[in-house]
Amino acid sequence: MGKSKNNPVANPALRVYQAKLLAPFAVLGIRTDEDWLTDIDYLPLNTPTLAPQTLLAKEVCLQLQAYLTEPDFMFDLSVHIGGTTHQQRVWQVIQAIPSGKTTSYAEIAAQLHSAPRAVGRACGANRLPIVIPCHRVIAKNGGLGGFMNANDGDPLEIKRWLLRHEST
Repeated sequence: MGKSKNNPVANPALRVYQAKLLAPFAVLGIRTDEDWLTDIDYLPLNTPTLAPQTLLAKEVCLQLQAYLTEPDFMFDLSVHIGGTTHQQRVWQVIQAIPSGKTTSYAEIAAQLHSAPRAVGRACGANRLPIVIPCHRVIAKNGGLGGFMNANDGDPLEIKRWLLRHEST
């Protein structure tokens, strides 16, 4: 499917959310499917919020709010995120990075016998940021690296906020 302004993947405004939660850095668009959390999107701060429409969306919001209050909070959610075997392996490693700690794309690549760019692409394909904390993956030289398939702008400001939040 090509990206166009009518494509919900290309245009988050067309996506159906079960909740939209205000966070200090963005509005978190939450999507669920039956008993599974499937997506968390970073929406602009001026996006109207939406009260949880399902019990699962309410639980996701409660857990995200707990994380925003206490960065060491451990998520306990049923998640469903499709991806390649490599992406799934990268996401599993990322979920093991403790709050307040970081690791590099190169370190994950070495652990998985992969390449740093492939790890970066897997991070960029993560549809459950914060729950799968790809913001904890940084460049080998200690720089931020990319985030949400971007190397500058708002995505890196979100990454900086999350890392500062977890370092307190």
